[in-house]
Amino acid sequence: MPLSHYSGVFEPADLDLLQRVFDQLCVELRLAQQDKEQREDLAADIVSVFRNGLTDEGELLQAVSKRRLA
Repeated sequence: MPLSHYSGVFEPADLDLLQRVFDQLCVELRLAQQDKEQREDLAADIVSVFRNGLTDEGELLQAVSKRRLA
């Protein structure tokens, strides 16, 4: 369900899912803690895709991964 139904409020389960996807993609893309700008861009991509309705963890991970590696 897109987050627009929640007026931009993230539920704890949503935050957990977003964090897991972010952490996994940081490893996959080899983004170090020092890569602040790249990590912020990645986080924005993940939230954007999630807000557009892709809320399944595996599908979200795959979709953002494909976008980042393209």
